[in-house]
Amino acid sequence: MPRSSRFKTLLLSLPLAALLTACATTSDPWTGEERTTRTGQGAAVGAGIGAVIGAISGGDRVKRAAIGAGIGALGGAAVGSYQDRQEEALRRQLRGTGVSVTRRGDDIILNMPGNVTFDIDSDALRPGFFDVLNSVALVVNEFDQTVLVVEGHTDITGPRAHNMNLSLRRAETVSRYLIAQGVAPVRIDSHGFGPDYPIASNDTAEGRAANRRVELTLMPITR
Repeated sequence: MPRSSRFKTLLLSLPLAALLTACATTSDPWTGEERTTRTGQGAAVGAGIGAVIGAISGGDRVKRAAIGAGIGALGGAAVGSYQDRQEEALRRQLRGTGVSVTRRGDDIILNMPGNVTFDIDSDALRPGFFDVLNSVALVVNEFDQTVLVVEGHTDITGPRAHNMNLSLRRAETVSRYLIAQGVAPVRIDSHGFGPDYPIASNDTAEGRAANRRVELTLMPITR
């Protein structure tokens, strides 16, 4: 089994609580939203296990591709400062959109819930989602030493094969839109995880709605 697959299997065998360390929060000076402080490096539940999986499965590969394409890498103290500024820009742009912004170490996770992104059982972008993605593209085009892992997730309703395919199509739709807004294709990696990584219970309508989501993990290109 490849090393990355073994690592993914190990992570998924651990309880969620072991993956999500205690997070302190404080009020964001730009948006008034709660944000995770650097003292708590764990991911918030809203970021979900999907962000962890995305970082493992796609992050390293897309970073290598970006460096190979001539996009410069960050190093040392520059990484944290760069992501601090990018996080602040995203919070300003996405305030009031329903998209959550979570910081996990040097990664930034955007959780885009189903009521913002796609209609049920559709991979066509909802008209209201265009402005959200335009805002994301605006920021990541400015911070061009960032790669994006785009992950599609569904609830548990319906056949598994259908949900896996739907989640991938949704992730690819988001990726294509960002590319159309000027984000270099080499900076984006898309994945579909279907119902495998819920962030809420599938036993309620509210939980299923939360699980129907697209997550974007923004990672700095590092040496």
